[in-house]
Amino acid sequence: SRADIKRVGIVLITADRGLAGGFNANVLRQNAAFIKEQRDQGREIEVVAVGKKGRDWLLRYDPVIRAEFTDMPDTLATADIGPISRTVIDDFRSERFDEVHLIYTDFVNTLNQRPTVQQILPVIPAEPTVTMPPDYIFEPSVEAVLEQVLIGFTEVQILQAMYESIASEHSARMVAMRNATEAANELVDELTLTYNKARQEGITRELMDIIGGSIGLE
Repeated sequence: SRADIKRVGIVLITADRGLAGGFNANVLRQNAAFIKEQRDQGREIEVVAVGKKGRDWLLRYDPVIRAEFTDMPDTLATADIGPISRTVIDDFRSERFDEVHLIYTDFVNTLNQRPTVQQILPVIPAEPTVTMPPDYIFEPSVEAVLEQVLIGFTEVQILQAMYESIASEHSARMVAMRNATEAANELVDELTLTYNKARQEGITRELMDIIGGSIGLE
């Protein structure tokens, strides 16, 4: 880790499309809050935007885009994530970023998706759970092994966040469409009832006119 954090990179994951309830709005709200929090500490921000909704929001309100990636496939592989991970790793190595955070939507269940902020660089080491032998022999070198581990770890973290976001998006869209369908059906029922009442009133008026005319003829 670096003692003095001055530049923070964000990988912001949103959808390419709308009509998904509050899915995009919630993660963008989380992004805006995190950016404000970092700027309040005097830190500079740049964003790697994954998804058109995040990119468009940034272009409109806060154009601090480092790179953008759109039209990502639903079925992802590490090859699809490679350009994103290389961007943030290269920027971290070159000290363009002192920290890198993921902002995405974590899938909890069908009705609950949670906007999440997760630091991916520098890697926060976990506490060891077992006693490890003191010495290992690394080939070709410790640095080369750590380099590959860093790349693989970063790719896996981004890939996991992408899958969580995709699952959350589909779930939010399904719920939004179901709610829209139910609302439309309720509206149809209300309009049908209103139509039937108006039709009944019209028929009643016509009958009264006919009855009134008959009485007048008598």
